[in-house]
Amino acid sequence: MAYRVGIFGATGAVGQELLRLLIERNFPATSIRLFASARSAGKTVAIGDKTWTIEEATEDRFGELDLALVSVSGGFSTEMAPKAVAQGCVVIDNSSAWRMDPNVPLVVPEINASALVEHQGIIANPNCSTAITLMGLYPLHQAFGVKRMTVATYQAVSGSGVKGMEELESQVRAWAADEPIIAKTYPHQIAFNVFPHVDVFYEDGYTKEEHKLLNESRKIMGHGSLAVSTTCVRIPVMRAHSVAVNAEFERPVDLGIAREAIKAFPGVQLVDNPSANGYPMPLSCAGKNDCEVGRLRKDMAFENGIAFWVVGDQILKGAALNAVQIAEALHEADLVRVPV
Repeated sequence: MAYRVGIFGATGAVGQELLRLLIERNFPATSIRLFASARSAGKTVAIGDKTWTIEEATEDRFGELDLALVSVSGGFSTEMAPKAVAQGCVVIDNSSAWRMDPNVPLVVPEINASALVEHQGIIANPNCSTAITLMGLYPLHQAFGVKRMTVATYQAVSGSGVKGMEELESQVRAWAADEPIIAKTYPHQIAFNVFPHVDVFYEDGYTKEEHKLLNESRKIMGHGSLAVSTTCVRIPVMRAHSVAVNAEFERPVDLGIAREAIKAFPGVQLVDNPSANGYPMPLSCAGKNDCEVGRLRKDMAFENGIAFWVVGDQILKGAALNAVQIAEALHEADLVRVPV
């Protein structure tokens, strides 16, 4: 079976990767259409010898599609996703709008693809830092049973889309030319700087991004008692997020078993040879589908703990790739249809 597929938010960094991945992975599509705002309608996008014309994203388009990959604002998704489902279109949504809805599966296919069976027309893609963190954590959870973890994320400007990437580049160019450095996308200069501020702050002192990692991890893993304390940091790296994790487990840990668990887990590569300077880095993971895990060591604070470092491309496994993998899983299970 093949499907009529639409990409909403096609001009953004994630939308562009969605199109490339659908083509490269030979997703069974009778047609792929690109949608964006009215100001982008009429522009063209080319891959190889094929060209697409961007159409305006309006609610009547969904009735012409079987599957919509949506990478637009949460407000758009909140309004449009139910209308899409009413028109018979299944939605894979990359915003935060539906992630914590109890009736919407929140899916990382390597971890909980079975949740797709329960979908009612909308499937949520997790937050980028959550997806990348869990790709390192989940194989260890399977081996030892995680109880709690302390997490520090080091998030590339790609997490803010094209505007974040452009701001870092423009600030570096301004610095090199000895020109004034202007911050628009971020509250501070990002070039040659880091700040512990991703998304808005809540009254408890944590940010929305930090709450996402707790709540989404619990839902994806089906682990309601998981304790997570997170600090999310923006860093002057163009692409790929890095995460330092200190996790405590129910059962005694063994580093040999831990390494074998990571090696066997799909979508992850073990890069753990620190004596030869071998460990995951954003430069080696940018543009790469798999996440990398390294710096595995017994934690010095937790009795049954492991400290590790995981890196993944935010635009790929943190967004576009995960969405396409969800689409592939829906196809394989014959679930690209709105339940009646």
